[in-house]
Amino acid sequence: MQYLYETHCHCSQCSRCASSTSREMVAAYRQAGYAGLVLTDHFIFGNTAVDPSLPWPDRMQRYYDAYLYAKDAGDALDFDVIFGIEHAYGDGKEVLVYGIGLDFLLENPDIPTISLDELVRRIHAAGGVVIQAHPYRNRSYINMAVAPRTDLVDGIEVYNACNKPGEDRQALVLSRQKDFILTSGGDIHSAQDPRIGAAGIVLPYRVHNEAEFAAALKRREHQFLVSRQIVPQILETQLP
Repeated sequence: MQYLYETHCHCSQCSRCASSTSREMVAAYRQAGYAGLVLTDHFIFGNTAVDPSLPWPDRMQRYYDAYLYAKDAGDALDFDVIFGIEHAYGDGKEVLVYGIGLDFLLENPDIPTISLDELVRRIHAAGGVVIQAHPYRNRSYINMAVAPRTDLVDGIEVYNACNKPGEDRQALVLSRQKDFILTSGGDIHSAQDPRIGAAGIVLPYRVHNEAEFAAALKRREHQFLVSRQIVPQILETQLP
């Protein structure tokens, strides 16, 4: 059996750039044949829809509530919903974080003041995984002179369905620097987006929670969904 998971998507409760609720995203991905998704909303320094003036516990609960709202719908559909975040650490650069939950966020209220180095250290201590998101995305809000943090991250998002031609090819070259975990993600913000079904990872088993998803990435037993094709490895010829 093969089980398809979206590794990178957003919902309107927590990401200002999203237009669909987390439950609407679940329904769309279930319809597209996925076994599950990781909800990776923009976190505190990103394009978040969560009020930054709230006390830290309340802010973190808002992110988790969007996940719980989706999980209830997923459970009814036998669909796995997993919590994650997309953390902006400066200059428009972002990392995807897997394997942590609400407890981690509540136990680390100083996240706004610590360095990415320290945050990654704590994520690793908690068993989590950090992936550089769309490392060569070229947009006006991104400082392209700042290099991806290959010294810190565990992996590279090599295919992103929302990238422009050439950006993923650069990510693939970057991924060859060392033995990175590679991922494919849709970066989807709307349940009506026709790119649902274009990206993700394919596992030989189901994963049901944050710890299982992080462990699966570490085992590197996944294949990749690239431009709607399941492939065992990502090649330059497969990328736009």
